[in-house]
Amino acid sequence: FKMCPGRVLCKLPCSGEKEVDLAVQSAKAAFKIWSQMSGMERCRVMLEAARIIREQREEIATMETINNGKSIFEARVDIDISWQCLEYYAGLAGSLAGEHIQLPGGCFGYTRREPLGVCVGIGAWNYPFQIACWKAGPALACGNAMVFKPSPFTPVSVVRLAEIFTEAGVPKGLFNVVQGGAATGQFLCHHPDVAKISFTGSVPTGMKIMEMAAKGIKPVTLELGGKSPLIIFSDCSLENAVNGALMANFLTQGEVCCNGTRVFVERKILDTFTKEVVKRTQKIKIGDPLLEDTRMGALINRPHLDRVQGFIKQAKEQGAEVLCGGDLYVPDDPKLKNGYYMRPCVLGNCKDDMTCVKEEIFGPVMSILPFDTEEEVLERANATKYGLAGGVFTRDIQKAHRVVAALKAGMCFINNYNASPVELPFGGYKSSGFGRENGRAAIEYYSQLKTVCVEMGDVESVF
Repeated sequence: FKMCPGRVLCKLPCSGEKEVDLAVQSAKAAFKIWSQMSGMERCRVMLEAARIIREQREEIATMETINNGKSIFEARVDIDISWQCLEYYAGLAGSLAGEHIQLPGGCFGYTRREPLGVCVGIGAWNYPFQIACWKAGPALACGNAMVFKPSPFTPVSVVRLAEIFTEAGVPKGLFNVVQGGAATGQFLCHHPDVAKISFTGSVPTGMKIMEMAAKGIKPVTLELGGKSPLIIFSDCSLENAVNGALMANFLTQGEVCCNGTRVFVERKILDTFTKEVVKRTQKIKIGDPLLEDTRMGALINRPHLDRVQGFIKQAKEQGAEVLCGGDLYVPDDPKLKNGYYMRPCVLGNCKDDMTCVKEEIFGPVMSILPFDTEEEVLERANATKYGLAGGVFTRDIQKAHRVVAALKAGMCFINNYNASPVELPFGGYKSSGFGRENGRAAIEYYSQLKTVCVEMGDVESVF
């Protein structure tokens, strides 16, 4: 692979109804083998897959950078999180168990935690490899098979993951990849042999997937969009808060669902904070994502770049002030001249009713809003249809816990932002979706409980 800014990287045929059925049937056959293996047997295979990913970290990270446009520095972190995820769920695979319940008269009952069957994973283009591992890890640990559809904008790296699973020793077809857009996704959601759907992406698409799944009474996990609040109190460590705001807005060119894009700053430090954020934002190195010192690469494609630019134009029309960035960036390297680059943008003079504050931009655009009281900022922070994440920076630990308890969001951060340890559940409230990825919680969404009641004497009939 090599960098192809503004040019076609590769061409893959879309999977139609026939190909989707072949993938599902292949996964169904593999499921019969995999589901009968012990947890420890599954553990060993998953650990081997994690080992291969760890060993090939640089190669896979380079592939992901070309696949997505993010910096190689970030891509390496994504790959590390991916193998850690597989290791974590490998560790849980051997410990999955039900309960024994003693009943009167020597009778007893027990529960069995059983796999669902063939699970569908539908990924997003911002973290292609990592999202696939987040879905495959708990699914495979519980004994399921998976058919995964990556975004058509980032189709490459997940194919490598499928090869790695095969090399590690999973039954043939246990992790299948199909390529395509909405039509391929519909074939997967409607397929009668699919037991569950896990989707990461936009709210409108999540709603459609939920509707399709309802027709087959299929459980779904939805990890959707966000417009998350980041609350900066005046008693914070200013340097730490500035670092947090940058992490909350500019990772992966701002194309992150849980980004804290509404930055609420207590008025008494508004000017100081804003000045420092602007200074730091202007120093972010943009350019060739394969260079070691690059910290911001290219956006995913031209239509998305145009969409982000449209949000900035509308923000200015509605009275926001562009404090820095927001314009297109053309790298000095002539081979990158057709890349989809822009300078990270900080917006000041923002109001809660502005489009840039209400809608998810999914680009490197930070909106700064002043506040005066804790009660006021909490009301404003929660005044959104989204509820994916939220953060608070303060030295007052009681205030910190009080604020995150009041935030209507599934993932909250205190004095940090966008940390995603695989040991902790990840998911949203309200329109940001439901179900959880990562942590022990994900096991609940990739397995089902069977109850068995055992009578030790004669059945007493009421007839």
